[in-house]
Amino acid sequence: MKQLKVIFAIAAVVMFCACNNTNNTNNAPAAAQAAGTVAPQGSIVYIQLDSLVNQYDMYNDLKSELESKAQAIQDDLNKKGRAFENAAKDFETKINKGLLTRAQAEEQQQKLLERQQNLQNLSQQKQLEIAEEEAVMARKVMDAVQTYLAKYNETKGYALIITTNGSSNTVIVGNPSLNITSDVLVGLNEEYVKSKK
Repeated sequence: MKQLKVIFAIAAVVMFCACNNTNNTNNAPAAAQAAGTVAPQGSIVYIQLDSLVNQYDMYNDLKSELESKAQAIQDDLNKKGRAFENAAKDFETKINKGLLTRAQAEEQQQKLLERQQNLQNLSQQKQLEIAEEEAVMARKVMDAVQTYLAKYNETKGYALIITTNGSSNTVIVGNPSLNITSDVLVGLNEEYVKSKK
């Protein structure tokens, strides 16, 4: 049922865009496209969300920070993993040479098993932390985009702003002047630069 509503909404938008394009061939949208301006008030416009987000300075800054943090965590885990492997090899060498009593071997083996379990738990914990930070980052970016679009549309007065995603199956066919991605991206990046000062 929900999919049917989405299909009808998309069909309505496509039909509206197609009607707008055929009825207004010599009107504002074509003129706006030729002049390099955005669509006129009351238009149904769209944003290519994946392009917008990938070029949004805030997203790229947050992504770089997160990647640096993830790399530092990975480096630390690798270091601890190598230390564990060295301890395990040392234990194996001592066992093979008969340098440990049975009690000492059991005690060291138990310590190694605990150490291995702690390392696995730490790795899982850090993966969850990074995943959580990634989700928070995505919500921050989307909140900033939505907040900006609400303010942006107060001055532009569009009837509807639709977001498309290059990885989804949604296809919108319409006049290129209805694509406001570049205009929104410029405003978002300008606002982000101001907020950093």
